[in-house]
Amino acid sequence: MRLVPTKKEKRVVLVCRKCKYERAAQKAETSSRKIDHSPEEQIAVVGAKEQELRTLPTIKMECEKCRNTEAYWWLVQTRGADESPTTFYRCVKCGYTWRDYS
Repeated sequence: MRLVPTKKEKRVVLVCRKCKYERAAQKAETSSRKIDHSPEEQIAVVGAKEQELRTLPTIKMECEKCRNTEAYWWLVQTRGADESPTTFYRCVKCGYTWRDYS
């Protein structure tokens, strides 16, 4: 478990959120930094490049918007690792995207 820096009586202590264990923090342990990522570094579910290449597998699935019967599909682990992944579908014809949580 990670110890969280907490101010206590004009000093910083490290506290476990679960068992409430605490100890005095060393100067090096209390420093933190924020990392900002550019939009290019952030993860895209399916980017324009993949969509142009049409490398995704297809399935016979009716589009809710245009009633086309073919869609691309891919899986993304959107929730905890112990839960099933979310299936995304994108219509081959109109590009409408929807998901299935089963």
